[in-house]
Amino acid sequence: MRRRAFVASGFAFLATGACAAVRSKDRLVIKGTMEQGSLALGYADPKATVKIDGQAVRLSPEGVFAFGFAFDQTKPSLVDVIWSDGTAESQSYTPTVRQYEIQRVNGLPQNTVTPPPEVLERIKREAGEIYVARQRDMPGSDFLSGFDWPAPGIESGVFGSQRIDNGVPMAPHFGVDMAAPTGTPIRAPADGTVSLSADHYLNGGFTLIDHGQGVSTSYLHQSKRLVKDGDVVKRGQKIGEIGQTGRATGPHLHWAMNWFEVKLDPSRSARKAKPDPL
Repeated sequence: MRRRAFVASGFAFLATGACAAVRSKDRLVIKGTMEQGSLALGYADPKATVKIDGQAVRLSPEGVFAFGFAFDQTKPSLVDVIWSDGTAESQSYTPTVRQYEIQRVNGLPQNTVTPPPEVLERIKREAGEIYVARQRDMPGSDFLSGFDWPAPGIESGVFGSQRIDNGVPMAPHFGVDMAAPTGTPIRAPADGTVSLSADHYLNGGFTLIDHGQGVSTSYLHQSKRLVKDGDVVKRGQKIGEIGQTGRATGPHLHWAMNWFEVKLDPSRSARKAKPDPL
């Protein structure tokens, strides 16, 4: 297993044209919003060898590869390519800096803000399960067609905001939230394979879908999980229902995206700017 915890240290923007495309001799093309917390797509010769910050990445049969910019990344990501004719080139890409909000959340169950000692081992074990699931480097490029919002609702939480829960400073909010009634359907935003589906102490009903090449999406606080490990899901398929399980003040879906361990903003890869209204 290759460690992917380094800082990275197709989509809506491909469909709408709101993307930045960087060309090098028309052989290497990088597309994406090119900002902190965003997923980037590279296009190269499928027979080329590509490394991101010194680590080799998988290419699709069409020569597409993915990489991500960390939410606080200010240094460039270095893309090294060895072409099929033996020539080599390197290009660096620095993400645009974003300004994040501060969000205060009160009314959370205190045992999810400061968990009692007897559940710390469980929380650690569940975090380890998620870490392992996100290390998988599977073939496929189900992310290329972009992502639909997985549920309707009010966008009640945004990516990267500094969270202060019940007055306690916490880690940034690495996802987007859709507030909607319990039982609202959650649908797969793109094709993929379920890597993990379980009930967690903090995440509540949790599902992780692998979309290929280290790109995954996660769904938290579900009242019902309708898929299991290993299931192949299709865009639009119902995978669960919104709930208020785990660390939550009300029924909502927390939707997260990763490139291996690099946390990304799924709204930047969505085909529409906002979720559908209720």
